[in-house]
Amino acid sequence: MYLVVIAWLYVALMMAVAEATSPIGTVVGAIFTFVLYGVGPVALVVYLMGTPARRRAIKAREKAELSAQAASASGAPNGSGEAAADTVAPVRKED
Repeated sequence: MYLVVIAWLYVALMMAVAEATSPIGTVVGAIFTFVLYGVGPVALVVYLMGTPARRRAIKAREKAELSAQAASASGAPNGSGEAAADTVAPVRKED
């Protein structure tokens, strides 16, 4: 895929050079040609083509975090596996 990107940027660069060296062309026109025909579309295509890879990376990171969290947590609330020493519920004040 990167070969196509490099080739398209080369073509856009040559279009910009032709614009700049033309007797009726300008350097500003060459810059706009390179940005609008080269950099803009290539950036959009690379971003869109990279979306599935970004999604896979996010899901893999979330799965790793979830498994690390599950490995560190145990079934008991206090983590020791023993029953709580104080089994009496605290008394609440009435308003």
